[in-house]
Order: sequence, then structure tokens, then C-alpha cells
Amino acid sequence: MTTCVVVGGGPAGMMLGYLLARAGVATVVLEKHADFLRDFRGDTIHPATLALLDRLGLREALLALPHRRVYAVGGYVGDRRLKVAEYDHLGDGCNFLAYLPQWEFLNFVAERARALEGFELRMDSEAFDLLQRDGRVGGVRVRGAAQTYALDADLVIAADGRDSRLAALAGLPRQRLGAPMDVLWFHVPRASDDPTQAFACVRDGILLAMIDRGSYWQCALNIRKDAYAALRARDLGELRARLRAAAPFLGDRVEALRDWDDLKLLEVRVERLRRWYADGLLCIGDAAHAMSHVAGIGINLAIADAAAAARLLAPRLRAGRVRRCDLRAVQRRRMWPAVVAQGLQRTIARWAIVPILARDATPPVPLAARLLDRSRPLRRAAGSLIGLGVRPELPPADR
Repeated sequence: MTTCVVVGGGPAGMMLGYLLARAGVATVVLEKHADFLRDFRGDTIHPATLALLDRLGLREALLALPHRRVYAVGGYVGDRRLKVAEYDHLGDGCNFLAYLPQWEFLNFVAERARALEGFELRMDSEAFDLLQRDGRVGGVRVRGAAQTYALDADLVIAADGRDSRLAALAGLPRQRLGAPMDVLWFHVPRASDDPTQAFACVRDGILLAMIDRGSYWQCALNIRKDAYAALRARDLGELRARLRAAAPFLGDRVEALRDWDDLKLLEVRVERLRRWYADGLLCIGDAAHAMSHVAGIGINLAIADAAAAARLLAPRLRAGRVRRCDLRAVQRRRMWPAVVAQGLQRTIARWAIVPILARDATPPVPLAARLLDRSRPLRRAAGSLIGLGVRPELPPADR
């Protein structure tokens, strides 16, 4: 028996487990994998998350890990270089995007959480069913490495991703908003004289986003929705040639893509639950609102969900049973930021990504991009919206 069980050891789940334990709530986090080592995840730590970590006294320790700092984001449309967002005005040591592998971030949070009384992280432990107690969710059934068992809890938090099993078992209604593209993730070696910032390259129907990971580029190639099968049926050499044309500085390094297994497909979805909770159960992060990859804001929205949930629920969990209205309050607090973020992603997809993918020629530079490139105040406003969101969250007070 525990006070709270958090299902899913991603950014939302690990941060929530840490914050609840820090606030004096006995918490068990269940992670179905044996480790956090999965590639092609969101690696972006935005200024809002850096500010949250600073309030927790963790920012400097996190930034002691190897990472890349990005103070402005832009790209190339054909041969024209554009800037579209800046973060250097945000101040207080949180005026940049920090890029580091997500497994490093999760291991960092897990290490701090394990030092807290009342926290337990169970790896290789999958919650596959809900327990019902007195007409409400009262825990989960867990499939561990050695046995299957029941884990009772006063509250279950589903942070198990966009394919949340627990949300489906609870019958929570889902609104599917759709996305016009999918993404192929892959690595290309990086040279010392390559550009040093994260950026995108647009040319001849190619939209390639690139993140500097030190020795290599983590690349995201946007493709039209459901076009992967047809693309894979063609010769990989054709795709390599198009990548080389979009980012000429890569040269022969695109030959690092030896076969199609070197590219990983992300089927992009944008959707959200109409109701995030049932008696004894709350969904947060991608389990509540699946985000696309656009602007890399999903991880930060999930962490903000965790901060809000911990702040609103920790006093109730310490005092006794959490009420349905307490869970509703978390959704009311976090639904608006999710709606705004998803709206931003869908707008960018509709007005920027779709026109690029719909033609083989390099498109004209969109008006919005031209305006951002010409106006530093607009770039700073874009940086504030992307970097901070519409509702940054504070952590709960320590017990």
C-alpha cells in the first residue's frame, strides 16, 4: 500500500514522483522498462523547466551534465537564413534551451528522488490493469520482472504516454485533433566546422530539423502523413541525395544512413482527453494531451503538469483521501496551456509544414517567418511563448 502510485517513468512521472516525495507524500513510480535508454525522445529543456529546477535547487547540478545551449532558433529556406525565436532576454540563468539526452535528465531526477524518504522507483514494472475499491480506482495490477502483484494506492497517476493503457481502461473520452505529418528520426555525424545551433533546413520539399548533440546531429525529417510505406519502397540513395541537397554541409556524411533501419518512424498525433480523471485516477502529460514534435514543447508541458499536480494534490494526499473535485482542479489548471500549445503546433503545421511538404520546389518564405526575422521584439515574443508557455508552474512547498 502506498499513498500515490505514478505509472510511467518519463519526464512527467519522474518529476511528479520527486515533487510528491519532497512534499512528504509516500510515492511509488512504476517504469515498464529496465532502464531509460531510449533514443529519439524529446531532449529539450525549456526556460520554464530551468526556472522550475532553479526553485528546487537543481538547475546548476543539471547543467553540470554535458549539454548544448541554444539562445536563438532559426533555419534556412533555400539559401536564406532566418531567425524566428530568441530566448536571451528571459534572464535569471534561464535564457536558453538546454539540449541533453532525455535518459540523462531522467537518471538525474531519479537519483535525487531516491534520496528522499517515502520515494520508491520500480523499474521493469508494468501496470496493466486498474484495481477497483469501493467504486473507485484503488491501485493497479503490476507485472514485474519476477511476479505479478497488486499495488494499492490512495491515488493513481497515469503518466504512461500517449497510448495510455490506464486512460483506456478508465474509459476516459479522447478528442483526436489530427496531424498532417509524421517524422523520421535519425543520426548523422557532426563535424567541428558545422553550424553550432539547432535549426531547420527547407529545400525542394524537404523539411529537416537538426539538433546539435556534440558528435552527431539528431535529425527529424518531416514527411507527409502515412507516406512512410511509399517512401521506404524507394531507394534510400534517393533520400540521401535529397538530404544532402537540403543541408549541403553534410556532404558524404549522409552515407551513415546505411539502410532503412537507421531511420525511426514517429507517427505524429495531436489529441487530448476531454476528461483527465476518474475517482482515484488522474492523467497528466502525454497521457492527457498527446503533443506533436513541433517546437519541442511536449516535455516541458508534461513537467508543468507534474508541478501543478504536486502543488494542488500534495496537501490533500497528506491529509487523506483525494476528492474528485481536487482532480478536476488539476485539469482546469492545465487544460488551457495544453489547448494553447496544441493550437500553436497545429497552426505551424498548417501554415508552414504542409506547404513545404506539398511541393518539390523550395517554397517562398512565409510572411510570419519574414516578420519574425526582421523584428527582434517579435522574435523575443515568440521565444517567450515557446520557452515559458502561457502558464509556468511553481513546485509545491517542502513539507
